[in-house]
Amino acid sequence: MTEVTLGRTGLTVNKDGFGVLPLQRTGMEEAARILNRALDGGMNYYDTARAYTDSEEKIGRAISSRRGEFILATKTMAGNTEAFRKDLETSLRNLKTPYIDIYQFHNPQDFPRPGDGTGLYEAMLTAREQGKIRFIGITNHRLPVARAAAESGLYDTLQFPFSYLSDERDAALVRDCGKLDVGFICMKALSGGLITDVSAARSWLMEYPNALPIWGIQREGELEALFEAQQQPAVLSAAQRQRIEKDRAELSGNFCRACGYCLPCPAEIEITMCARMFLLLRRMPAGPLLSEQWQREMAKIPNCLHCNHCKDNCPYGLDTPALLERNYEDYRKALEEAGAAKSA
Repeated sequence: MTEVTLGRTGLTVNKDGFGVLPLQRTGMEEAARILNRALDGGMNYYDTARAYTDSEEKIGRAISSRRGEFILATKTMAGNTEAFRKDLETSLRNLKTPYIDIYQFHNPQDFPRPGDGTGLYEAMLTAREQGKIRFIGITNHRLPVARAAAESGLYDTLQFPFSYLSDERDAALVRDCGKLDVGFICMKALSGGLITDVSAARSWLMEYPNALPIWGIQREGELEALFEAQQQPAVLSAAQRQRIEKDRAELSGNFCRACGYCLPCPAEIEITMCARMFLLLRRMPAGPLLSEQWQREMAKIPNCLHCNHCKDNCPYGLDTPALLERNYEDYRKALEEAGAAKSA
């Protein structure tokens, strides 16, 4: 079993972490089966958030009786100390645990620090003194904020998007976290579903020994695919390297990462799917994506109010309205081509 130590925390876990966000879309019984199967298979790091609806509750119901077998991390988006304390108590209650191993600030615009007037970092210190949390972490999608937080010396762990579509600046951040003794937790290891070769993604991340990828798992089949990938050689094969180069040429740069910070959309556009539709059509079976359901969703794009809520809140600086328009044009062409092929 390959393991990783999360910097100065000293916590050593299986290098394949469990990202619990997708279990929001899974029933309670199925979620319990998946969580227990993952734990039985050696996955011993579980990462969730107060914002992920009932994900904490599912962990609490399913595996709290096995609390000594795994490391638990969750997050708060609180903007003041009262909301912080409320979030922490709710998380402890839902997770059915007396303590959280890593408590993380969830993608703040800037990183909390002592004396900044919010009291948030001081609230973290108080929670640690009370034994309710063990280590202080932060998550972010903005490279400048992530780097500044890692270099501040205030945080034991940093969670940041990282995959083989990331650029050299992101890779440098991972390496520097190792030098700074900050645990590095990487979200979006499959880049929001655009990377479809789990084995290649996993083998590539093995080249960063201090990085802990958390895989978003919703179905038992996805978990079994990960277990199967664990049986493959950890070193990238020539075929996998070719696949990675092909994906980089096709995907790197101006694409939606499906982080969801653009939502909610006042025009009810499902941005995280609609802004990636053309790429998804090129990488997945087209049938489900050309269904009546997704035709209805894509047809909402012309209703865009151009309020720029999505553009202003995109951590990657995308011109989201323009990206949606391009995807809508491409989608209409794909529908026309599918109709022509069907009638031929």
